Amino acid sequence: QVQLAESGGGLVQPGGSLRISCAVSGRTFSSTTMGWFRRTPGKEREFVAAARRVGGTFYASSLRGRFIISRDNAKNMVHLQMNGLTPEDTAVYYCAAAPGSAIASALRVTDTYDAWGQGTQVTVSS
Repeated sequence: QVQLAESGGGLVQPGGSLRISCAVSGRTFSSTTMGWFRRTPGKEREFVAAARRVGGTFYASSLRGRFIISRDNAKNMVHLQMNGLTPEDTAVYYCAAAPGSAIASALRVTDTYDAWGQGTQVTVSS
């Protein structure tokens, strides 16, 4: 059974940076596509970024340049570095795992992923 555990959320001031992480167990990490999503109250879960096992990283267009997803295959972890944070980035952030190498057009779709973490709260406020 795949288990995902996020960490690193918290309170950060506008303009600040934060890195959140997700530890993965129960699946061969190197053959897993990893994604980050976020949700604010009253809204659907929103795609943030994804990293395939081979073949690049993908971002929501509005976040490209501020957010960076990275994988540590040796430690079975995926990270999301968030820079230039604004109050609009306040959300619960979820990591997600999909088996194999998902096609690019499917990376933004929640149904592509078959395992989810419990979420970590990120609050951007002064």
